Amino acid sequence: MTTNNVTQGDAPARPKGRQGLAKPLRTLLDTSGMIAIFLLLFIALAIFIPGFLSGRNMVGLLLSITLIGSLASTMMLVLALGEVDLSVASTVAFAGVVAAVVTSSTGSVFIGVIGGVVAGGAVGVFNGIVIARFGINALIATLAAMEFVRGLAYITSGGDAVMITVPAFFELGSASFLGLTLPVWTMLACFVIFGIVLNMTAFGRNVLATGGNAEAAALAGVNVRRLKIIVFGLQGVVAGVVGVLLASRMGLGDPNTSMGLELAVISACVLGGVALSGGVATITGVVVGVLIMGCVQNAMGLLNVPTFYQYLVRGAILLLAVLFDRWKQTRRQRA
Repeated sequence: MTTNNVTQGDAPARPKGRQGLAKPLRTLLDTSGMIAIFLLLFIALAIFIPGFLSGRNMVGLLLSITLIGSLASTMMLVLALGEVDLSVASTVAFAGVVAAVVTSSTGSVFIGVIGGVVAGGAVGVFNGIVIARFGINALIATLAAMEFVRGLAYITSGGDAVMITVPAFFELGSASFLGLTLPVWTMLACFVIFGIVLNMTAFGRNVLATGGNAEAAALAGVNVRRLKIIVFGLQGVVAGVVGVLLASRMGLGDPNTSMGLELAVISACVLGGVALSGGVATITGVVVGVLIMGCVQNAMGLLNVPTFYQYLVRGAILLLAVLFDRWKQTRRQRA
């Protein structure tokens, strides 16, 4: 009888242990699968596209993904919350215009940079407050923000690009260290910082818990409203930094810049295994998703693919990413 009781008592614990290991194992398999896809894509491009592996093209590839990569590091947190931010591209343009206007009017690069970053952060915090405090759906709230922030960029610039009159401002986008420019180092820093935040801090665990089940997270003591405001604020700050660096590279603040960038960022995150429903995200997957997007875009440039066909390809990638995310959700529900 004692043996039977122990066996019966121990039996339920085994599935629980297996269930506890199932989620990280599935995440590891998903990430490994995406890494394998990226490696196959990279090898194919290296074989069939002349000049793809050249040093100059590799540096250009890294520089071309700095916008998407930097923004994806925080979009990962937004999506992990089960939310979305469609206003990042407009925020990038607005921050760049503010930085250009402030730098040119004050003659101070430092004040201009701070102005651009603060402008981006303010948009992010505003989005977070609207979504968290007033319960507005993130899709609708950030879609509205996408329009009025772009409008603010046009109003601030007077409807035209703002030329930067301080030469020192241009050094932000061209300064290099160990052969890599500041935008590349900024992207790498974002990957490291927000990867650590997601995987090694209570904040990151709370983000994933909230995205998985916001009510349960709130009952466990997580301040869900404050968490959302902080995450959207971080997204805005990074968008502000990206906007400043982009303005420096271009030599002007352009309210027309970064059109459609938000879709590329979301595509990269979803390709990297970030669940649109929230609760699932890895920084490794996001990096791989960014690299896949960058390699495809780079290959189309080397092949001189017409712009309208590039739109078609990017749209197809977004659709495939969403279908892939849906397939993974279905598989998780059945597991």
